Amino acid sequence: MKHFLEIADWTSDDLWDMLRLAVALKAEYRKRGNAPLFAGKALAMVFQKPSLRTRVSFEMAMQHLGGHALYLSPQEIGLGKRESGADIARVLAGYVDIIMARTFAHQHILDLAQWSPIPVINGLTDYNHPCQGMTDYLTIYEEFGQLDGLHLAYLGDSNNVLTSLLMGAAQFGLKVTVGSPAGYQPKPAVLDAARALSGGSLDVSITDDPVAAIEGADVVYTDTWTSMGQEAETEQRRLVFPPFQVNEDLLSHAADHAIVLHCLPAHRGEEITDAVADGPQSRLFPQAENRLHAQKAILVTLVNQEAGTMAKKGSKDDKKDKKSKKDKKDKKDKK
Repeated sequence: MKHFLEIADWTSDDLWDMLRLAVALKAEYRKRGNAPLFAGKALAMVFQKPSLRTRVSFEMAMQHLGGHALYLSPQEIGLGKRESGADIARVLAGYVDIIMARTFAHQHILDLAQWSPIPVINGLTDYNHPCQGMTDYLTIYEEFGQLDGLHLAYLGDSNNVLTSLLMGAAQFGLKVTVGSPAGYQPKPAVLDAARALSGGSLDVSITDDPVAAIEGADVVYTDTWTSMGQEAETEQRRLVFPPFQVNEDLLSHAADHAIVLHCLPAHRGEEITDAVADGPQSRLFPQAENRLHAQKAILVTLVNQEAGTMAKKGSKDDKKDKKSKKDKKDKKDKK
């Protein structure tokens, strides 16, 4: 059984299958609604961090597919404090078919997955955000009809969202330029992992010059300068990040056809201006909607995988039962 913890855990073919499935599920939903593939199935949603998009998109994804989603707040679970991840995973597996968790420490999602006999989805950790990454590549694919060879420029803090974008670029063949101030650039271990995942073919460059990073880009991506859990650094970050604000002047250095993405929530007037966020090149809200469709594809992939595992197990059990019955019959015939 496979979980969805990192984009790097899946092959390029697997990820393309998910993207195509997301496109198909989105088209089906808009035409006549999705088939109730998840009738009788339930998703447990474990939250350490607050969320608008993660909660609503997963809950509605399950509803659209005929299933049910259960929200579990930090107060109810106390992941890693009130109760261990190992115990939570095994308890929830007795009640639901799949688990999604949105945590601070990446180790918490790893603990859940290690002990869970059902699929676990990473809804965000401090290390990465794979559901957002798949959403972003779905949005880019819808816009350009391709991924390979496109130039994605990321401006701002090199955070968990960038980690997943880099791993996706390694699998889908995009060129990435990262514009971040010194001290806020991608960790060498993340870059090494992305390059290794691509077999050494990933074209990625890091600069502290925002104009150089965005020059000629097809996709311009930014995120908040201060993520949840970093509030104590807010004032310091506000001093170093203003040159990386995605505004009309900076955007003019990208390709004329460039689109702008942001995983939201946006701190308007900081990392992005209203003129860009609400402008003709913005795809912020189609991108936000795509959380719903990308996650449907992830859910269906994992549940189908689980069903396939159960079917194989059932087939083996049937063969064992038939063999056992045959052995008993043979013994009876001999008597």
